[in-house]
Amino acid sequence: MSAVVHACYTAGLTVALAAYLPVAVYRRLTRGVRLHLRERFGLGAVPGQGPCGWIHAVSVGEALAAAPLVDGLHRAYPELPLVVTTVTETGAGIVRERFAGVATHRFFPLDFPGASRRVVAALDPMFLVCMETEIWPNTLRAVARRGVPVMIANGRLSDRSFPGYRRVRRFLRPILEYVRVFGMRSEEDARRMIALGAPPERVFVTGNLKHEPMADAAGSADLWRRLLGLGSHQPLWIAGSTHDGEEAVVLDAHRRVRADHPDLVLAIAPRRPERVEDVVRLVEARGLKATRRSDLPRTGPRSEVIVVDTVGELAQMYTVAEVVFVGGSLVPHGGHNMIEAALRSKPTLYGPHTANFREEAALLVEVGAAAVVRDVAELAGALGQLLRDPERRAQWGTAGYEAMAARHGAVRETLGLIDRFLVSEVSR
Repeated sequence: MSAVVHACYTAGLTVALAAYLPVAVYRRLTRGVRLHLRERFGLGAVPGQGPCGWIHAVSVGEALAAAPLVDGLHRAYPELPLVVTTVTETGAGIVRERFAGVATHRFFPLDFPGASRRVVAALDPMFLVCMETEIWPNTLRAVARRGVPVMIANGRLSDRSFPGYRRVRRFLRPILEYVRVFGMRSEEDARRMIALGAPPERVFVTGNLKHEPMADAAGSADLWRRLLGLGSHQPLWIAGSTHDGEEAVVLDAHRRVRADHPDLVLAIAPRRPERVEDVVRLVEARGLKATRRSDLPRTGPRSEVIVVDTVGELAQMYTVAEVVFVGGSLVPHGGHNMIEAALRSKPTLYGPHTANFREEAALLVEVGAAAVVRDVAELAGALGQLLRDPERRAQWGTAGYEAMAARHGAVRETLGLIDRFLVSEVSR
């Protein structure tokens, strides 16, 4: 990538940051969202303990997807320090909690030349693995100038992002030269990456790392029933990763189904934690009692709706659900991870907008493990039918687990590429 293009990119990034700064300050003052500007500019960056393996996971979803990969790297290279970077504070919390004793956390640099150089110099990486499709030109150039190989892992190019990338592929192609190997989720993702200019010999299909989450602890279902204050046989359904426009549909469906199942509890987890207060108001506007997850189990009377205001617990919480609805799918956000529910043998419902998990969504419907719902009536009808029929719930759950389990192997494939193209290359 030429110096002129890098300079133009950096100038554009400066303008974008200046425009976003008032929003960031507002979020800091009103919601306590920290900016971590000093660390993200690499100011006062403390050098690590020699070369490390660097894994970048932008936020919560990527950090959770990286968990089996981080564990595999730790097992394969126990003497190699691992550092996981994130952009968001919520992602940082997941890393500190899930990877304690295995990896340390730092914030990813703002993609300015000076910030990138300072952070990269402090980390002194042996290799860099970027989860999904994180392309930061200045940081990748800073890494490349030190001769550090880079991998895109669990890479994907969604229907929404691909057209934008394709419009700038002339400028993107030199940036992709910084990447030593691309591990893509699917054949379609691989074709799209090659169309953007990635050398075909560097592009591999590994499968989806989200098919292989970390195993839940023994007895987790009983633990979660206690943590949520549920009775021994009280039914629970979960609406996970919901967006504005979906919670109203979910709550109205819940009220309809409670007419036949008066003990039914709903746990609703908004995708963005800062929307918790908005969701609580929606619950109360319908005459339902809401309890925040962080107040359980010490609160008194059980509520009809639990609003999940914690981060990183949703997938584990699925272990106690009778049915799971996956959000981002009734509204055009592309859908969120339905694999986590399927791997816990839970019947799954979602809306028609599932482009982010197109293959998985289609497969679950095909094998009889999920159903697509489009409005309150369809959601209430499917939920009520599943609650009335334990045998059907079990059949759906088994079919979903078997369909997803058959796709295991992404961690093994990804670790193999890291060893071949990153570790072995450095060792030569």
